[in-house]
Amino acid sequence: QVQLQESGPGLVKPSQTLSLTCTVSGDSITTSYYAWSWIRRPPGKGLEWMGLISYDGVTYYSPSLKSRTSISRDTSKNQISLQLSSVTPEDTAVYYCVRKGWGKTTADYWGQGTQVTVSS
Repeated sequence: QVQLQESGPGLVKPSQTLSLTCTVSGDSITTSYYAWSWIRRPPGKGLEWMGLISYDGVTYYSPSLKSRTSISRDTSKNQISLQLSSVTPEDTAVYYCVRKGWGKTTADYWGQGTQVTVSS
């Protein structure tokens, strides 16, 4: 059973950088052919895909967030990380870590999500 657990600060001040970590168990983040995504849901809105890192370390980002987003991995810890810079209150959301098979349309495993609030 694959499990994903997001962690990080629940409150971030405007203009700061939001940093989250997804710890994966039950599978290696280097297993072919999976991609590990960050997705968020702002209050009252739909899901927004932010970006992904593939099993071989290639990253892809949403065009609307690309300038502020960085996704990386630590294979020794089996973790995926997200950094979102210059945050505003509009970045307040529940952030999810997700696994999806390469070329598949739907994810097969989700983390429980972590609430991040951007406020001074």
